[in-house]
Amino acid sequence: MTSMPSEDLLSKLLGTGDEIISVIEDRLGLRIVVRGSKIHVPNDDPVLAGSLIDLLGQFAEMTARGVRPSIAEVRCALDVLASGHKPDVLSLLDSAICLNNRGQRVRPFTAGQKEYVDAIGRSDVVFAVGPAGTGKTYLAAAVATAALKASMINRIVLVRPVVEAGEHLGYLPGDLLEKVQPYIRPLYDAFYDLLPPERFNRYIEKGVIEIAPLAYMRGRTLNNSFIILDEAQNTTREQMKMFLTRLGLGSKAVLTGDVTQVDLPGSKESGLKTIGDILRGIPGIAFCDLTSHDVVRHDIVQKIVKAYESYESRKEYGQHGEGSRELVS
Repeated sequence: MTSMPSEDLLSKLLGTGDEIISVIEDRLGLRIVVRGSKIHVPNDDPVLAGSLIDLLGQFAEMTARGVRPSIAEVRCALDVLASGHKPDVLSLLDSAICLNNRGQRVRPFTAGQKEYVDAIGRSDVVFAVGPAGTGKTYLAAAVATAALKASMINRIVLVRPVVEAGEHLGYLPGDLLEKVQPYIRPLYDAFYDLLPPERFNRYIEKGVIEIAPLAYMRGRTLNNSFIILDEAQNTTREQMKMFLTRLGLGSKAVLTGDVTQVDLPGSKESGLKTIGDILRGIPGIAFCDLTSHDVVRHDIVQKIVKAYESYESRKEYGQHGEGSRELVS
């Protein structure tokens, strides 16, 4: 059992219908009882109970400091707890990057995300590899936005390979920017959350934020810039080398991708898959591997990612179920 400083604080923490308690019960298979300002946690597993009580205390302190944990953040912390480790959500609370366009603090939600953000701060080139929903692109955009606001850089350059995900869109009308926009849309989504749309559009018009297809990077040198290469798994080894050698003085590059979702045609090898063998160990270059435990989207996304990981593992070792045999035969 643990006691909160007040019943009002506990009510703010738990939310409508005690939704946080419901998430904890579903994730850990426990029955938790809330009475007044007290939370009763089953003591069948003393270690788990103690860790959960400590976590609830951290959540209460967060709420008292004006930051109520989101459901996604609760799920991420419970994943850490379920794996036998003690989550430290308060250290994440102190890792705010910037404010979004609604005045909310943008910060990492998991230890993996914090390691990623810290790596961007201390390294000139960062590779972030992981599944969908782990915050690879969004957190890079947030750090870039903070650097721009602090006048640490002069511009942000958003780069993406123009590779279609299993579909052929054919001819696209308009100028270069209009042709590239469908491919850059995920980066737009991130910046529309971080900046008021009118400011983002003004930055685009003035070139403070630049959109660049990967093919147009050859021959350039980018100084005092924060460069984000999204969907880096869709670069060839030659394109990867070309991009990395564009880095000029005072610049930083973050390359994000998911090596399980390569859309390169034919037998072309992904430059992201081999880059660790080439560059790992060089000072100033960091590699961050995010996992399904770092997924902060809808809970179903994490389940989908884990299901695919399980399927790929079975496929790799030839241990297929009935449905799997049919799919790979």
